[in-house]
Amino acid sequence: MRKLYSKLILVLGILLIIPPLQAQETEVMVRVRSKDAKFIGSSIGGARVIIKNAETGELLASGMTSGSTGNTRLIMQQPHSRNERLTDENTAGFLAKLNLEEPVFVTVEAIAPYNKKQARVTSSTQLWLLPGKDITGDGLVLEVPGFVVDILSPQTHERISSENVEIKANVVMMCGCPITPGGIWDADQYEVTAVLSSEGKEVKELQLKAGEKPSTFSAETTLEPGMYELLIYAYDSMSGNTGVDQLNFIVK
Repeated sequence: MRKLYSKLILVLGILLIIPPLQAQETEVMVRVRSKDAKFIGSSIGGARVIIKNAETGELLASGMTSGSTGNTRLIMQQPHSRNERLTDENTAGFLAKLNLEEPVFVTVEAIAPYNKKQARVTSSTQLWLLPGKDITGDGLVLEVPGFVVDILSPQTHERISSENVEIKANVVMMCGCPITPGGIWDADQYEVTAVLSSEGKEVKELQLKAGEKPSTFSAETTLEPGMYELLIYAYDSMSGNTGVDQLNFIVK
């Protein structure tokens, strides 16, 4: 009994000598960048960022990126050297502040652009976070590929009384950056195509051309009366970016 008592006293003494682990605030800046373009920020609704413990699934932090898309000249036009920052204090990002007692292996996920459901892409990575060791500056950058494609005409379930139908779409980069002929994001480099189907069979395929209004592509066609499904896709053979929107309409 005395030996057991002595051991308990020894253990308690050791516990009193060893200080408890102290949580340390650790900052992690997460940014989300559109492939071949700029950062996803407030102007297009932001990206949702989720940070979880990779082993347990515990949610550690979540939020939306906010801020500007960044400096166009710096990001898209100037050559970059190693360790050169591409962002500043105004560039979109989500700053997570975590209280860590020990190293934790995490999964970081970004869903973007969050407000454009037909264009959302999920990008993720994993890394160790260390107590008190901040990841700031450009931070952790996740890339999302694609285009945001919105069909402007015809409208969903629109009944068109004329056989002459205008097909029109808005196409932008995932950050919302505009596409124009001869611009930084050159409309002449991208293929924007409309595919029309009826009763499960393809009726015709049209190449949409860029107009005077930035990011707007259109074409005209004639259709016989019937119910149609319209799919418009954008494709860049250089970067591999793609995007799709689709709807149904009726020609009376």
